[in-house]
Amino acid sequence: MKEITILSGKGGTGKTSITSAIASIASDAVFCDNDVDAADLHLILNPTIKEEYTFSGGWTVSINETSCIDCGICSDHCRFDAIHINGHGKLEINPFKCEGCRLCERLCPVQAITSVKRYNNYWYVSDTRFGILVHAKMGPGEENSGKLVSEVRKKAKELAIASHARYLINDGPPGIGCAAISSLTGTDMVIMVIESTISGLHDARRLVELIDTFSIPTYALVNKYDINPSGTEETENFLEEESIPLLGKIPFDKRMVEAMVEGKTIVEFDDRLEISRIIEDAWKKLESL
Repeated sequence: MKEITILSGKGGTGKTSITSAIASIASDAVFCDNDVDAADLHLILNPTIKEEYTFSGGWTVSINETSCIDCGICSDHCRFDAIHINGHGKLEINPFKCEGCRLCERLCPVQAITSVKRYNNYWYVSDTRFGILVHAKMGPGEENSGKLVSEVRKKAKELAIASHARYLINDGPPGIGCAAISSLTGTDMVIMVIESTISGLHDARRLVELIDTFSIPTYALVNKYDINPSGTEETENFLEEESIPLLGKIPFDKRMVEAMVEGKTIVEFDDRLEISRIIEDAWKKLESL
């Protein structure tokens, strides 16, 4: 079983649209949405949830005003400046600044500070028309997206091995943050989707720097290449410099949007389109590798 992770340096490159198209082409595969902060692969795959799990993103800390003696030790040692005196002259914790490190809880001489785990995140194992999908939903402002990515990838890999799937295909998050790093760790191959714009190429360069630290075989797709020919040429030169094979160049086509509106992949929408043929050819190249 080979694990393939599809990434992009920035949002909006068309990564999930391409991932869903590959899902409609690839046979004998398990799919995993690693973009847990803003998951959207399920919008196209339309999953039927079979299993649901909770995930703790962090801690919620509170001060018991009755027990608190207002000694200020917690406030003095909070490096995040999350503890201050409220309008009633009592110490309280600002939940938007608190990082849940729980140092204040350990320092409090009268045990007036307590913390509880937050369970505002969920992850799922679902069935789709293309196979098994493991995906997640994080609550607004929740933390530890990297750990949640590791959790869903672990489950997806277990299911792929148990079902003797040939591929595990991850729809990764944009950027180079914790979730992207967690998506890269241990994967067999990266497909990088690049938008041929100044920002697209800039962020692709940063992503390549990250991928290089893992020494993972990397291949590229340039999306909407015809909207900026000079940008595409510069992108191709960059890929050549980095010895990253180019699997294909996908043109801009409004019918991609029409397919999304109908809840279909572009291949399902019309497999005769140039976009569909290019993505199919790219997948065949990957299979041959």
